Amino acid sequence: MARILIVDDDAAFRQSLAEMLQDLGHEALEAGSTGAGLTLLAHARADLVIVDLNMPDEDGLVFLRRASALSSAPCVMLTAYASSDNTIEAIRLGAFDHLTKPVARATLVEMLARGLRQAPQGQADDALEQGSHDRHQLVGDSEAMREVFKTIGRAADSDATVLVTGETGTGKELVARALHRNGRRAPRPFVAVNCAAIPAELIESELFGHVKGAFSGAVGERLGCFREADGGTLFLDEIGDMALTTQAKILRALQEREITPVGGSRPVRVDVRIVAATHRDLQEDMREGRFREDLWYRLQVLPIRVPALRERLGDILPIAEHFLRLLDAAAPKRMSPAAARLLLAHSWPGNVRELRNTMERAAILSRGRYIDADDVGLPADAGRPGMPGIDWSGTLAQAVGAVERAMIERALRVADGNRAEAARSLGISRQQLYRKLDELGLSSSA
Repeated sequence: MARILIVDDDAAFRQSLAEMLQDLGHEALEAGSTGAGLTLLAHARADLVIVDLNMPDEDGLVFLRRASALSSAPCVMLTAYASSDNTIEAIRLGAFDHLTKPVARATLVEMLARGLRQAPQGQADDALEQGSHDRHQLVGDSEAMREVFKTIGRAADSDATVLVTGETGTGKELVARALHRNGRRAPRPFVAVNCAAIPAELIESELFGHVKGAFSGAVGERLGCFREADGGTLFLDEIGDMALTTQAKILRALQEREITPVGGSRPVRVDVRIVAATHRDLQEDMREGRFREDLWYRLQVLPIRVPALRERLGDILPIAEHFLRLLDAAAPKRMSPAAARLLLAHSWPGNVRELRNTMERAAILSRGRYIDADDVGLPADAGRPGMPGIDWSGTLAQAVGAVERAMIERALRVADGNRAEAARSLGISRQQLYRKLDELGLSSSA
């Protein structure tokens, strides 16, 4: 039996959660505010804390900042309105996990099993919460994206090199910006360079700079991206398109933390955090001799995979609404049910970038405050191949649930019932797959 502290201003929810914990054989302590929760934590033993994010006066993030000085108990953040910012910030401040309300019994059991084995948390750092609708905000509440947010939260303050992978248009640069914005390097520059867009003969000058007279046309000194990002973060987008000779120099810069400008004779020390990204299969490129194996291992310190939009159908409508708010924050346009169903039925080969363009076009073409199916401009028969039996004319929740069921059943068939392999193919953890199987009633049959 464990002692669980619940900090939530919603008395009905708090009592319901306490009853669920008691049914599972645990003891529940209750507090209705951050102050009351901290007082209980200071005077009573707690093996784990479940704290709500949105509370009057002082919120759950304040609780996290102060709790580590009182107890080593793992803290789990709860919210009815999860976002990339509050997930990243909660994890960064030491939260063991971040869950959304309502909490399913199976989810609670799985979280407790992990949380009660969790080692003591470290001292939390102070940080300010980011704006909720910034144009560089990552949006999504799917399990796959929540794992991305948690990884960002854990890695933000580290100097470890990060490799972000994913299809074109999934938002890899947004992940890099979130790592920078939520870490200790945030006050310093964030410099992004698209390695695929710079000619091979110019990329070394772009990255490492050059001295005056280094080549024809070099009429002055150029710092280069590494020195421009000094103290901050350098984002190397599409690093897989970089020439092998340049890859060798990038490897040296990562290992030695120094660069030599083109035409220069003395190396220059640099203090930058490298975040690289690619849509390519770098392991295949290594086998074909197009990418250096040693650079691959140097980049793989902390890998983050951004899922394709078709892998997280539940995020499509929130992302679409986010783009509409960016276009007109004061009076954003709304989508009709027909338009929303059309968005869910599309396969989105261009991912989030395609969705953004679609919403901008729809907002321009629509005449009133609502966007209809005709304004969206997607094929009316844009159903998903290999997913028969889905009623796209039903409710949004029914459509999303049916697609999740179809994808999970297919993954399990392809993996011959191997749940670990099915989870990998779906881009989720085994625990997330077990949770989905339970929610969809597939536990006994799949």
